[in-house]
Amino acid sequence: MRSEAETPRIGSGAGLALLIVAFGVRLAATAAVGFATPRFGDADRYLSAAAELARSGSYPDRTEPYFFRPPAYPLLLAAVTGGREDRVPAAKIANGVLGSLAALVLALLSARIFRRRDVALATGAVAAIHPSFVLLSTDVQSEPLYLVFFLLSGLLLLRAADRVSWPAALAAGALLALAALTRPSALALAPLLASPAVDRRLPGSARREIAAAALLGFVLALAPWTLRNARRYHEFIPVNDAAGVSLYAGNSSWTRSFYRLRSREEYAGWLEGFDRDLRARLASIEKDGELSPGRRSAAFARLALAEARENPAASLELLAHKAWQWVRPYPTPWYWPPAVVVGIGIYSLVLYAAAVRGFRRPTRRGVAAVSLAVLAIGMAAHVLLQVVWRYRVACWDPILILYGVFGIGRGALPR
Repeated sequence: MRSEAETPRIGSGAGLALLIVAFGVRLAATAAVGFATPRFGDADRYLSAAAELARSGSYPDRTEPYFFRPPAYPLLLAAVTGGREDRVPAAKIANGVLGSLAALVLALLSARIFRRRDVALATGAVAAIHPSFVLLSTDVQSEPLYLVFFLLSGLLLLRAADRVSWPAALAAGALLALAALTRPSALALAPLLASPAVDRRLPGSARREIAAAALLGFVLALAPWTLRNARRYHEFIPVNDAAGVSLYAGNSSWTRSFYRLRSREEYAGWLEGFDRDLRARLASIEKDGELSPGRRSAAFARLALAEARENPAASLELLAHKAWQWVRPYPTPWYWPPAVVVGIGIYSLVLYAAAVRGFRRPTRRGVAAVSLAVLAIGMAAHVLLQVVWRYRVACWDPILILYGVFGIGRGALPR
């Protein structure tokens, strides 16, 4: 198709250079924070799940007291660490590799969307040094793996529509399923796999085939794990059972008190108290015996909804707090040094403004509409459940970088 012919090639040399720069930046950042010690609070749980997988070949029923985590990242950790919980450096290096790949895939996405090699290379360069991306790659956490699956899914869905390729569409759907098996919030994005059905460049039959193949790929890749859960727990659990706990963690009185914290010391006390509350709630829920994952999740969800009904005004105010936490351009002021807060704030404001300019340009409006839908769905899903700033980074920042660099390149970069 004409659009396929117009897609510029990044080139193997430029692509390799992007990977080297991105990986070098991530290695240096990891060395600065330390290779051997994880700082991320959930790192030990990922590592212990990987150890159990390597030891028994079976995924644990709980990776912490309240739920089990999605399986994709522990599976990766089991592969790169051999199930050894002390092989933290290997896990961090793997995340550095994944973060570097994400920068390259963003460059390839830019080339396919905007059809300008200079903008694509600039996009890859920005992603290579994007502070939040770099930070995510320095620890044992799942976001770098999610980014690779999520971005590759988008790239292959575009390729499927441009080439009328149902194998590419199948792969796009499968990769989004793998993203959901890494971070279940990607489940909310599955309907967007049908977006080729409204691509006016394609004849009606081709539209339907591409959309159907993408959705089929998603179902086929997700089904084995969902069927495993059904056989094991006799419940419909597409990925994991954390939704109820997330709803409670993101909508209870504890969450409202979180927004009154003003120091790391207060946060440490809050975190300890919240953990005690969760454990007490779990003990009460399971006082008559251990519940199945689905019933345990539903019990936590009922607790969250009961609190919301008791004080609707406070619940609406909390939603506003969470929405602001999601979109605000700076990280938590009482957690980070002032220089980091100001620097990231200025950088993010520039990126926001440039992305708005990029979206206003009349280039592949259908892709822009899907990108805006990703932003809207991602925000809504997290604001209704639980908002953490790093969730926003994985969900929003790739699109902000894509359209932000394009917006800046409107007049700054030569063709």
